[in-house]
Amino acid sequence: MFPVSDRFLPRLAESHRPITEVLLFTTDGRVVPLEHTGGSVPVDRGQAIRRTCTVTGCATSVIPLTPADELSTYGARLRISRGVEYGDGTTELVPIGVFRLDENSGDPSQGPVTLTGKAIEAIVADDKFTAPYTASGTLVNAVTALIRRSIPDADVVSTITDVTIGVRTWDVEGDPWAAVQELAAAAGAECFTNGDGTFIIATLPDLLSTEPVWEVKAGEGGVYVRGTRGMSSAGVFNGVLARGDNAAAGGAPVQYLAVDNDPGSPTYWNGPYGHRPDFYSSAALTTTAACQNAATVKLRAARAPNAFGDFSTLPNPALECGDVLRVEHPDGLKELHQAASFTIPLDLGGDFPIATISAKEDG
Repeated sequence: MFPVSDRFLPRLAESHRPITEVLLFTTDGRVVPLEHTGGSVPVDRGQAIRRTCTVTGCATSVIPLTPADELSTYGARLRISRGVEYGDGTTELVPIGVFRLDENSGDPSQGPVTLTGKAIEAIVADDKFTAPYTASGTLVNAVTALIRRSIPDADVVSTITDVTIGVRTWDVEGDPWAAVQELAAAAGAECFTNGDGTFIIATLPDLLSTEPVWEVKAGEGGVYVRGTRGMSSAGVFNGVLARGDNAAAGGAPVQYLAVDNDPGSPTYWNGPYGHRPDFYSSAALTTTAACQNAATVKLRAARAPNAFGDFSTLPNPALECGDVLRVEHPDGLKELHQAASFTIPLDLGGDFPIATISAKEDG
């Protein structure tokens, strides 16, 4: 969860007026606050570009009508925030994304204008390789180099233990953002931008050992609106075979199979769930130990129960995919959930549905 003050989360459950801010950073260095009437920021861990945005009700002045307008608008960025008023004259805004402005449309004389954009990972993804590109050394340095190849001033923060990777070469027309994710996966990690546009290299938090960042309770003083619950075995694996074959560097093939070896687990490898392995391979894996690390961390996510019991709350702009939540349903059932996707509204009303990737009854 994005860092907030101690009084921010309790305020979400109280009667308050949300506030939103949209700033346009033009290519000529200006920062322009944009009046708006609505919009949303969808956040989805299942997408290559996690965050996108739509901003509605903007003034017609943001539509480029002259060559000078076009130069300052195309390639511009949006920084969007949502927060609360505390009723004592103070406010708190939480950044919910930095986006490349991709499209603006509307009646140029009467408006209103709608803006759409993608998080700045899109800048990396669209900067396709025009010559073969080779990465080697350590994972964090290789990922950072790929990102700063397209965004020289990008902030990159790693929370993982760095590892050595094998030599990996991508062909012309290759997708650099896919290359970033491939390298991160060699350590069982993923890379994404958070609400303030910082690139984060991190592993998915473990549901059972991570302290919940937010309590979603039903009843008075709670933020729970409604929810449903169910489980599916679709996409749930109890083994991961990680393989490395760096023939280009003369290395021998290596592999490691990590399995769910907990007899008390519903997905126990030798239990009634059967054998349901998933597979991962990369030239970046050069040792059995590296394969073991990648397989073990990826298994943590692969064996997580596939919970499609989504629920709605009052909007929390500080939420991040992978955050562990403690949910208390109206019937008293308590569960631990892990956020997979949600949409942060830019208007003042509406539910805040959260889809989850795993759930476990909380004793």
